[in-house]
Amino acid sequence: MIISQPMDAPAPPAGSDIDPELVAQAARLGISIAGLSETQLRLHLQKVDPAGAEERARRWAEENAEAIADHNARIGRRGLISDHFRKW
Repeated sequence: MIISQPMDAPAPPAGSDIDPELVAQAARLGISIAGLSETQLRLHLQKVDPAGAEERARRWAEENAEAIADHNARIGRRGLISDHFRKW
């Protein structure tokens, strides 16, 4: 269970591997991140702030559009590494 705390709740410990953007979003929403992994925090934020999660996903896709296009083009030219296993 996640307990909301005031926005002046302590920051995560130094060296925390949690994405600072997620930490900031949790702080804006007054959510304590104590004891949560990044995955748990991400899933919780998707539930309580779906618009924020959608915005992050949209930004990620936009920032990585070139790499995704390059990857898809390479797969189109060379196929998948596992294609030789396919029987269909």
